Amino acid sequence: MEVRANEPMARHVTWRAGGPVAKAAFPCDLNDLATFMATLRHDEPLLMVGLGSNLLIRDNGFDGTAIFTHGALATLRLEADGAIYAEAGVASPKVARFAANQHRSGAEFLAGIPGTLGGALAMNAGCHGGEIWAYVERVRMLNRRGELIDRTPDEFAISYRHCGLKAATDEIFVAAWLRFPAGDQETARALIKQLLEKRIATQPLQLPNAGSVFRNPPGDYAARLIEAAGLKGVDIGGARVSEKHANFIVNPNGKASASAIESLIGRIQAEVQQHFGIELVREVRVLGASH
Repeated sequence: MEVRANEPMARHVTWRAGGPVAKAAFPCDLNDLATFMATLRHDEPLLMVGLGSNLLIRDNGFDGTAIFTHGALATLRLEADGAIYAEAGVASPKVARFAANQHRSGAEFLAGIPGTLGGALAMNAGCHGGEIWAYVERVRMLNRRGELIDRTPDEFAISYRHCGLKAATDEIFVAAWLRFPAGDQETARALIKQLLEKRIATQPLQLPNAGSVFRNPPGDYAARLIEAAGLKGVDIGGARVSEKHANFIVNPNGKASASAIESLIGRIQAEVQQHFGIELVREVRVLGASH
């Protein structure tokens, strides 16, 4: 286990902005992480970081421990009963490709999610009509005492872009068993290719971004509302509403501070509320001291 003090999070989040975390832990594998968890104070603020998409740490930093799962929780395999076992640090697109190669269908949408399986589980990630929890058979959790617990979906409150345990709060996702129906490998691979091409064509992937900033409100699209409010291209301190996709905030030169990005988020919410009476709900997590 490598542990670093005052680790700058701009190195680790896809926005390339933000302050430091007090402690950054880089486990070797699941056993290493379980041992480490048992050493933490029971009230230690904890942050799980996968690929750093969907996350912003305020400039003053996060006074707690960040655990980096990508590369550590990396096991991905087909079980004897046909389920796919994937640990939380595996990138979602990798799960999509693996499922296709195992002649499964339904996992293709995961190719469009720019994060790890752990993040996908925690926020019930989805796109192109698919949501991760529709395919979860059971999950493996880890608590603050370093104990592994297997749970089933009925133990969670699951909704659009949300997932929470009904009866416990100190557990984190470390793995899941996913079950996808049998399908044709070539068809699945072709669909993944098509989804990725669409992503490249419609999203500003060449610039630092954190994916979709806001949830889509019922019956509408956040991007449509933001564009209709005339906000495409609006810039605050180097943070800019993407001209390519209005539900993305980009940091073209890597110069924007976390507070500039958060200010732009607030401005978008205020103007959409003013124009349309709709409250846009953030999809990205913003953490840390605000002053």
